[in-house]
Amino acid sequence: MTIQTMTMPLLAQGAPDDLESMFELVVAGGPMMVPIALCSVVAVAYSVERWLRFRPGLLGSRRFGRDVVAAVREGGVEGGLTLARSKQSPLARILALALERADEPFLDREKMVGDFASNEIRRLGNNLRPLLLVWLIAPLLGLLGTVWGMIEAFGEIAGSAGIGRPELLASGIYQALTTTAAGLAVSIPAVVCYHHLRGRLDAFGRRVEDHARDLDAALRERRAELAPAPVVERSKAPSANGSAHEAQTAQTPPVPASVPIGTEA
Repeated sequence: MTIQTMTMPLLAQGAPDDLESMFELVVAGGPMMVPIALCSVVAVAYSVERWLRFRPGLLGSRRFGRDVVAAVREGGVEGGLTLARSKQSPLARILALALERADEPFLDREKMVGDFASNEIRRLGNNLRPLLLVWLIAPLLGLLGTVWGMIEAFGEIAGSAGIGRPELLASGIYQALTTTAAGLAVSIPAVVCYHHLRGRLDAFGRRVEDHARDLDAALRERRAELAPAPVVERSKAPSANGSAHEAQTAQTPPVPASVPIGTEA
């Protein structure tokens, strides 16, 4: 029996002729295609949302960080703080906090700014978790659909209704392979988008560290410029006659008291 002979009854039962349609793929894959399709919608939605959110103009561009550092060098803390507060990006909030704590000790300011920057980056990365979940769940759903289809196929073959009807086995295998392919088709783009967006977020973290280091250097330079010049004391010139050295006089040791000599009785 040829493959065409085996698949003709399947086509007669309403199996899709053309697999180019997404709806036909969902119908052919069985009920497990519904959660896989939902995973694809979630992956697309969060990928687009995070891609738009991670644009340099919204996170804080490298040029903006350089402008804040230049404003500190020219106008001091107030100049840099005014520019940093004019934006609402995460980078602007981090630099504004560093300038607000400019008078505090370096270690305290560094710890406070570091904690605040970590919270900002963690908050930005929260919406990447759905992509990670889709990456992990979609292949498992495809595998579940595969097992489900194989169970149904062999169940039909094992029953009396499946005797002499190998097309039922082909139908089950077809459904199983469809769900597996769909799960992988959703999972692979999801993991690619996740790592791409994660790389953007890591690059933003490195950019924050660079600007914070440049800002500390600018603050030190500004303080050095505003610090008063040290007063240099002039050494006194020696007098014309010169200073007379006092001669050390030898002290005469005290004369010991005479001890009376007793006479013999």
